[in-house]
Amino acid sequence: MSLEIKFGVSTWLWTSPFSTDTIDLFPKIKSMGYDAVEIPIEYPEKIDAKKVKEALDKNGLSAIVCGAFGPSRDLTHDDVAVHKNCFDYITQCLDFCNEWDAKFLAGPMYSAVGKARMVSPEQRKKEWDRAVTNLHKVSKLAHERNLEIALEPLNRFESDMINTADDVLRLVNDINHPVAKIMLDGFHMAIEERNIELAITSVGGRLIHLQVAENYRGTPGTGQTPWDSFKQGLNNINYKGVISIESFTPEIKELAGAVCIWRNLALTQDGFAQEGLHFLKKLFND
Repeated sequence: MSLEIKFGVSTWLWTSPFSTDTIDLFPKIKSMGYDAVEIPIEYPEKIDAKKVKEALDKNGLSAIVCGAFGPSRDLTHDDVAVHKNCFDYITQCLDFCNEWDAKFLAGPMYSAVGKARMVSPEQRKKEWDRAVTNLHKVSKLAHERNLEIALEPLNRFESDMINTADDVLRLVNDINHPVAKIMLDGFHMAIEERNIELAITSVGGRLIHLQVAENYRGTPGTGQTPWDSFKQGLNNINYKGVISIESFTPEIKELAGAVCIWRNLALTQDGFAQEGLHFLKKLFND
């Protein structure tokens, strides 16, 4: 059974941060055969939304908007001023979604990426409750704009809060708002999940986006990822969303350092994108 899935790629595969000039990648991305481009918003002030929209339309690409959540954008922080900063940032991202006809904002917006500590059960509960309360507010902001949010689990080395499909399902249930949905990332799943198919099946129709790369964050089809489990899981839930390749280049030192990529994962980044897409199309749509 083929799924007739659409495919996207993150601009992080080539560069960071995304700025208005990054639209120069769009013709290449389209020519490779992609349907969508993932736009990570690191610095909203570097982006002219109107010019990006024009480039999306010109190249026939749909946009997927992803948030970037560092220490200054942490909804579980002790300081409510940090929460406000995060709400302001998320509001900007939601406005980009509306301007680019994206249907949701994706990312690990419950906490700061890299916040991985051993804390007491009391502290963990306090931070969990903060995340639930603040993400309910985010859900309202999204709902006002006819948008959804897609919450992403991260592996244990990048977050001590949400690591698995079970974790994010519990979070979404606690948020208890109809626009609070889920995205999964195959790289993190390869570390954290016992069974990829069961993890995907467990979140069901709440899954609205999927990112993939190999288990070592390289080109899909070149590593140890159980791709048949992905395909079966997506078949089980009749997934209709986009599958995006997300990885990084060691040429961008700051981002590569943050995600611990110390070497080239492919001969070229263009080759990564082309070969990865060829593998995914053959797997899911043939």
